[in-house]
Amino acid sequence: MNTIAIITARGGSKRIPGKNIKAFHGKPIIAYSIEAAIHSGLFSEVMVSTDDDEISAIAKQYGASVPFLRSSQNADDFSTTADVLAEVFAEYSKREMVFDAACCIYPTAPFVTADKLKHALQQLTSKNADVVFPVVKFNASLWRSLSKDKNGRLRFNWPENAVKRSQDLEEAYYDCGQFYFFSVARFLETKSLLTENTFGIPVSAMEVQDIDDEEDWQMAEFKFAYCKSGLFNF
Repeated sequence: MNTIAIITARGGSKRIPGKNIKAFHGKPIIAYSIEAAIHSGLFSEVMVSTDDDEISAIAKQYGASVPFLRSSQNADDFSTTADVLAEVFAEYSKREMVFDAACCIYPTAPFVTADKLKHALQQLTSKNADVVFPVVKFNASLWRSLSKDKNGRLRFNWPENAVKRSQDLEEAYYDCGQFYFFSVARFLETKSLLTENTFGIPVSAMEVQDIDDEEDWQMAEFKFAYCKSGLFNF
């Protein structure tokens, strides 16, 4: 199987300037994604899709390739991950390079490890899946969640579950936002990373942190330090 790791890292982060190459426990945060992909030994190509020369230089420093820069069309706030991946495959197709499977890894995902990538590929092949990605269970039951109307009054989103016990409700998960291992052929057909043949790998909430602002960043550093302390099976 010919596989590629695609790390998507555009420049121009507004809420955390230089987010994709900001120092995280001593090295640029993108380095963790690159190193996990390289150390897994799964990929014939580990590349970074970016529009930014500084990100490109740092990516190459840590062992990734940057065979082309991302187009400006796919480097704005409205470009989707699917748009970026489609562009990457189109560029490699011009170079007569075709891949069976790919893993899209986000650049701010220090909790991704080589072992997790290996497990995801094993699941992708053994289940003949379209996509496999890590998920984490909601701590509280999603099915008993509340919302507020414009006046601030609360209501159940699913009133039929109001008197049900939490243990009687189905477990609910959310996307960790770390990586997606997928069949390239199916992606090019569907242009989606969530199909009817998608599987999740449950991980601990200690290994998950959205990083959208400085407070998130600090929480990610705290969790990462705890995971690396030996007190947690990371």
